[in-house]
Parts: sequence; C-alpha cells; structure tokens
Amino acid sequence: MTTVTLLALPGALGSTLTIPLEMLSAARDIARSRRHPAANLRIAIASDGLSSVDLMGGMRLQCEAKLPTLSSTSKSDIVFVPGFWGNPRAMLAKNVGVVSWLAEQRPPILCAITTGSYFVAEAGLLDDCDATTHWRFFDDFEARYPNLNLQRNRFITRSANRYCTGSVDAVRDVMLHLVAHLFDRDIATEIARHFTHEIGPSLQSALLAASPQDSHHDETVALVQTWIHENYDQQITNEMIANLAGMSIRNLARRFRKATRTTPSAYLRNTRLEEARALLRDSDASIIEIGDLVGYRDTSHFIDAFKKHTKSTPGEYRRLVRAKVFAAD
Repeated sequence: MTTVTLLALPGALGSTLTIPLEMLSAARDIARSRRHPAANLRIAIASDGLSSVDLMGGMRLQCEAKLPTLSSTSKSDIVFVPGFWGNPRAMLAKNVGVVSWLAEQRPPILCAITTGSYFVAEAGLLDDCDATTHWRFFDDFEARYPNLNLQRNRFITRSANRYCTGSVDAVRDVMLHLVAHLFDRDIATEIARHFTHEIGPSLQSALLAASPQDSHHDETVALVQTWIHENYDQQITNEMIANLAGMSIRNLARRFRKATRTTPSAYLRNTRLEEARALLRDSDASIIEIGDLVGYRDTSHFIDAFKKHTKSTPGEYRRLVRAKVFAAD
C-alpha cells in the first residue's frame, strides 16, 4: 500500500493542503470504482503532536496521525509540505520537530508547496537539487541554502523526486503528474476535467512529465510549446515555428534554449516520441499508424528516432511496458 502524508502545520495556507487532499481523494474514489490495483492508496493528515491544527484564515483541520508516533513500519511514500503566509523563517522556528522528522524519514517523494520548500531545504533534502519557492523569498532562500540550485524562472522544479512549486496554482499540475504516476493517465485526465479549467493536463503538467526542469516564465516560448503540443502530428518546419513567435530562427533558438535547455526541433521530436510511447502503451494501433499519428510519415525514420529516444524499438517497448504490472516507485 502506498501511503501519502499531508503535513498539517499551524498557520499553513489551507489551499496548499486541501488541493492535494481533494485531488488525491477524488482519484482514489475513481480508482475504487474501476477496481484499479492502486485503489488502496492511504492518505493521512499528520501534525507534530496536535489532534487538530488551525490554518491560515481560521480553518481547523483534524489530524489522524502524529509525527512523533509514526513507526518505522508506516513510513510515508509521498509527503506534502504546505506553504505559509508570512516569514518562513518564523515557521521553521515554530516547527523544529517537522524538520527533524523529514530529515529522518527521507520520503521517496516530497512535494513542497511555495514556502514549504524551506522545511525540505532545512532538512538537507534539497542539497544539489533544483528548487524554487515563492518569489518574495528568492534572495533569502538562496542565501540560507547555498547548496541548492534556485530556479528563479520556474514555477515547478523536480530533482531526485523532490518537487517544489513557486505558486499555489502550480501544485495542481504536480498533482496531475502524481495522479498519473500513482494510478494512470485516464484517471489523471478525469481529475483534470474536475479540478482544472482545461480539458486535459496543462502545459506545465505536460512539461513536468516530459522534462521536469522545463517549467518557466517566458510567455513567447510557452506559446510555441503549446502550439507544438497541439500540432505535433503535422509537418512542422523551423520557419513555421519562428513565424509563430514573430522572430528569426536564430533568435527563437537562443531564447527557446534559455528557457527550456533544448531547441525547438528537439522539443518537437521529444513531444512526438513521448506521445508515441503513450500510444504504444495504451492503444492497439499499429506501429505504422502510430508513427503517422505523431507526425512521422516515414516509418523507418520513426523507428530509428524512437530507438534513439528510448533505447528500444517501438515493438520492443510495447511488449515491455504491457508486461509490467502496476507498481508505485
């Protein structure tokens, strides 16, 4: 059984706890109705010794578990650390036990929402990792934790399964990513319909799944990425992409690389091949059909590109992925 723990800390922003709680609970309900093997997911609200916690705005949250009494046999697989309104240093001083617990537990997956990243960093779990936090505290965060790699231009970071978000809204994208990880893409899509204004996972979520470090603030590059995600099955040239962005091919390549650490053509290729992976896993379309569906009109070119991307041919990948049973990493 996979155990998810949400840390309920006095003064935390309620939304940074309720969004993960509601989205995970809804996903679990859907999984149960579909007899999904991950339907026995356990969600625990835990505090540092308190039976209830008053959150920002006066909302009171009942806690079913207490950190000091959690035994080694019930360690958490995923932990969510909420964000706060106000000075995060003051919150650290009031919750020293939480930092010690995180350092001792070292959960496989951690999600720090806005200033919750201070707790994860204080526990030493963001050393040598990309990280972010609320923009108001960038300078303080970087000075206090020089061993992490602060990403000032990214809403979401992920390193060694340590997720950080720079805004409350961004946690929805992380949740869609984690729901797909814990359950499957169909359930994540269903959750997206209920909890976001988009039909499917947003651009941020798609970027997180494909390349966790590609979440950024460049609106022009984001426009190009969105267009690529909507048109990857078409024949696309660098000239077409540059015209869309209203700049030269060279300037777009420079700006695109600065924001995403890759080129537009490489991003297009990766988008196509990630979609091909999903189709090989979830559909019965032939390899020729899948190549055409993701924009490769030459099947041999598709097979060569796929093999370079995944180290296996499309046929080998399909046999391998369909032979696996569900397992939460």
